[in-house]
Amino acid sequence: MKKFIALSLIAVVGLASCNSNRDEQAKADQAREQASREELATAVADRDQLLNLVSEINQGMEQIKQLENILTVSNNIPGETASQRDQIKSDIDAIQKALQERREKLAELEKKLSSSNLTNNNLRQTISSLRAQIDSQAAEIVSLKDNLGQAQQRIGKLDAAVDSLTTTVTAVTDERNVAQEESVNLANELNTCYYAIGSKSELKERRIIETGFLRKTKLLKGDFDQSFFTTADKRTLTRIALHSKKAEIMTNQPEGSYIIDSDNGQKVLVITNPDAFWSLTNYLVVKID
Repeated sequence: MKKFIALSLIAVVGLASCNSNRDEQAKADQAREQASREELATAVADRDQLLNLVSEINQGMEQIKQLENILTVSNNIPGETASQRDQIKSDIDAIQKALQERREKLAELEKKLSSSNLTNNNLRQTISSLRAQIDSQAAEIVSLKDNLGQAQQRIGKLDAAVDSLTTTVTAVTDERNVAQEESVNLANELNTCYYAIGSKSELKERRIIETGFLRKTKLLKGDFDQSFFTTADKRTLTRIALHSKKAEIMTNQPEGSYIIDSDNGQKVLVITNPDAFWSLTNYLVVKID
């Protein structure tokens, strides 16, 4: 009987031990399964981040190409403003900053993936390719900055040249205006004429004519009264109303260059050939009665 009881106890202990081992094994399997799931989820998340990074890098390349086109075109536009250049510089700086952020993201992903059992050669090749693309884009940005700087230097030189030309043009324009003004003044002076209309006594009183017994009439001798004359322009003076029934031209105007006509019984001087009429003198004296 005692022997039977002892054997029963041994069997019970052995059965309990087996059950305990099975429980521990099950727990270990569950832990490994959970770890595998978490590692897989992490790997999937890392993969998604890597794919997003690929998309960002491709977008960055497109942005760089657009800036290259803008900069190429703008270099051929004389009227480009400083604000447009500042905008291009701002865009370049923004892309350069984004490239640095992508380089940091890639380094962080590479570090995480290197410790994962799910990392394979394809992922490593993708990371290496992305790093090369980022480096290439960074070099493109440096080149764009250099081109922009050279363009700004050219613009500075052009601005200086424009300022110099503007100063020269202004000076030449001022000289031309002065010359034109002097030419106009000279033309006006050359075409200025004077005429006086008055009776014999009025003309003598103004010392425009001098007469005496048995002496030929002298005209415009000595200090005659200039204020008695009307100033006119030879180019526009073609007709002078004399307001008299009689009129005699005292100065030496060539015959055939004028006629003395009548208008309602009043004499009118009509200049038919201005160049000939004023060829001998710029003064006209008409005596009326």
